[in-house]
Amino acid sequence: MKRITRDWVQKAETDLRGAQKLAPGRPPMHDLVCFCCQQSAEKYLKAVLVELGRNIPRTHNLEDLLGLLLTDYPHLKKLRRGLKFLIQFAVEARYPGFHATKAQAAAALRWAGRVNDACRIVLGVGSRVQRRKSP
Repeated sequence: MKRITRDWVQKAETDLRGAQKLAPGRPPMHDLVCFCCQQSAEKYLKAVLVELGRNIPRTHNLEDLLGLLLTDYPHLKKLRRGLKFLIQFAVEARYPGFHATKAQAAAALRWAGRVNDACRIVLGVGSRVQRRKSP
């Protein structure tokens, strides 16, 4: 694996671990959990693109990033529904007026975990981030 790919994976894992640590906290921080999950998924997808030698588009649209990978990894299509779900947390979750629910935070953690697993397998490093119970 390229060094830059490893850097992207480390950032993605940090975001996922952060979300997992925040999830059971009081007071609840569902918005931040969801945002960290979206960021983790985005960075994992970009890690795969880097490893393929592709340019990294400046976008938070996970569905667009997935589209760039499907030619090489068609089995990643199974992540589409979850990535579409996570997209909503890229920007809106950081601003007033948006309030993620406990159920959304739990779903975001599940989908981020699935992206983690799928991308690590594609990169040949297997699953690593330990799963915690959902909030």
